[in-house]
Amino acid sequence: MAEELLLQNNANLSTHLTKSLLAVAFLASFGSSMLYGYNLAVVNSPAQYIKDFYNETLVETYDWSPEENIITILYSLTVSIFAIGGMTGALLVGKLVTKYGRKGTLVRSAVLVFIGGALMGFSRWCRNPAMVIVGRFITGVHSGISLSVVPMYLGEIAPKNLRGFLGLVPSIHICLGVFIAQVLGLSELLGKEEHWPLLLSLVVFPTFVQLMLLPWFPESPRYLLIEKGNVHATIAALKWFHNKGDIQAEVEEMQEEQRSLSSIETLSVRGLLMDRCVRWQVITIVVLNVGMQLSGIDAIWFYTNDIFNNAGIPEPRIQYTTVGTGAIEVISGMLGCFTIERVGRRPLIIGGFLFMALCCAGITVSVLFQAHLAFMRYVSVGCVVGIIAGFCIGPAGVPFLITAELFKQSHRPAAYTVAGCLNWLSNFTIGFLFPFLEISMGPYCYLIFCAICLGVSVYTIFIIPETRSKTFMEISQMFAARNNILEEELTSNGHLKLNMMNGYGTAGHHGEK
Repeated sequence: MAEELLLQNNANLSTHLTKSLLAVAFLASFGSSMLYGYNLAVVNSPAQYIKDFYNETLVETYDWSPEENIITILYSLTVSIFAIGGMTGALLVGKLVTKYGRKGTLVRSAVLVFIGGALMGFSRWCRNPAMVIVGRFITGVHSGISLSVVPMYLGEIAPKNLRGFLGLVPSIHICLGVFIAQVLGLSELLGKEEHWPLLLSLVVFPTFVQLMLLPWFPESPRYLLIEKGNVHATIAALKWFHNKGDIQAEVEEMQEEQRSLSSIETLSVRGLLMDRCVRWQVITIVVLNVGMQLSGIDAIWFYTNDIFNNAGIPEPRIQYTTVGTGAIEVISGMLGCFTIERVGRRPLIIGGFLFMALCCAGITVSVLFQAHLAFMRYVSVGCVVGIIAGFCIGPAGVPFLITAELFKQSHRPAAYTVAGCLNWLSNFTIGFLFPFLEISMGPYCYLIFCAICLGVSVYTIFIIPETRSKTFMEISQMFAARNNILEEELTSNGHLKLNMMNGYGTAGHHGEK
C-alpha cells in the first residue's frame, strides 16, 4: 500500500507553496504566536487602571491603603510573571512534543489560554488581583510552549526551499499581536477603565479558532516517521502538505536522517549539551537567542513612550505614534518573510543586528546632544524606529528558524528547550536590570546593547553557514568539520540499521559487526 501511494507522486521535489502549508502556517501562528506578541504589549495601555484596581481591592479586602511602591511592585509582578511562565513552558517543550507530537502539543496547550483568559476576564468582577497575576502566568506558560513548538512544527512540514518563508510566518504574527494590542488599547476602543479585563482576556478568541481547525491538519511527517515509525501516516501527511511534490524523495531524505541518528529516542537537555557532534550548533543557538533579547529591543519597547515624550511629541498623540511603530514592526516582519528565501538567513541576521547596533549608538549620541541641538530629538525617534525595524526584519524570527535547521530529529526538542529557556531568561533579565542600568549609566547604557549586536553580527559572519535550501543532513555535515566529526561518524554509528519495507522501513537495532 505504501509503495502504491508513493508511485502516484513521482514528480520533482516540491517547490510549490500549497494551500495546506499556507493554511497550517497561518492557523498555528494565529492561535499561538500572535498571542505572545499580544500579551507582551497588552498591559501597557491599561497600566494605570490595573494599579487603581489593585489599590481599591486591597483597601476593600484588608482595610489597608498601600503605599505607591507596593502597587508598583504588584504591577511589575503582573508584567514580569509572564516571562516566568514562558520559561516554565519552555522547560516542558521537550517532553510534550515527544509524547504528543508537534501539532498535538499545540492543540492540548490551548486549554491554558482559556484558563488564563477566564481568570483575567473575571478578576474585576471577583475583586481579586491574584486572578490577574495567575492568569498572566498561565498565558505565559502557553506562550513559552508555542514560541518553540510552532517554528518546530512549521520547520518540519516545510520543503527545504520554503522553510525560511514558513519559519518567519510566526514572527509576523508576533508583530501583528503587538500591533493589535496597541490598537485595541487606544482610548477610543478598549483603553477605558471598564474595559481592561476584556482587553486582557481577548486572547481566547484566536485560540478558539485554532482549536476548531488545527486538529483537522496532519501531524509533522518527520515526527510520524522518525519517532513513531508510522510509514502510512507519514505518506498521508506528505500528500496533504505537498500535493504537487515527490513524496518518495521526501521520505528518502527523512530516512537518511533516521539512519544517521545514534538513537531514535529523543535526547535530554543534558544529552544535548554533552554531545560533541552538535557542540557548535548549541553555541550558535545560545548566541542567537541570548543576543536576540539582550539587543535592547525589550528596553526600547518598554520605554518608547518616554523617548517620544522627550522628543516633544504631545502626550495625547504618543499613543498614536506608538501604534505607528507597531505598524512598522508588521511591515518589517513581512519584508523579512518575503525576502529570506532570496537573500538567505545570514544577511537578515547580520544586517538586522548591525542596523540595530548603529541605531543604539545613535540613541546615545542623540540623547547626549538633544539639549543643545533640537533636531537630535527627532534623531532619537528615528533610531527607535530603526531598532524596531531592524529587529523585526531578521533577529525577531530567524533564531527560532535556525534552531529547527541546525539539529536533527532526536536533538531538536532539547535544542528548543535550551533556546526557549535562554530566550525567556534573557527577556526577564533585561526587563529587571534595564531601569538600574539607565539610572547608573544614563544614555551610555545603549552602548552595551550596541556592543552585543555587533558581537552577534561578527559571530554570524565567521561561524554560522548559510542554511537556505539545505536539508537537515546537509546542514549537519556543514558543521561536522568545525565539531571535528568524521563524515562516517556523522552518517553511521554501527549501532542502528534500518530494516527496509518496500524501501521505507522501520528502525531495527543490531549489534556491532
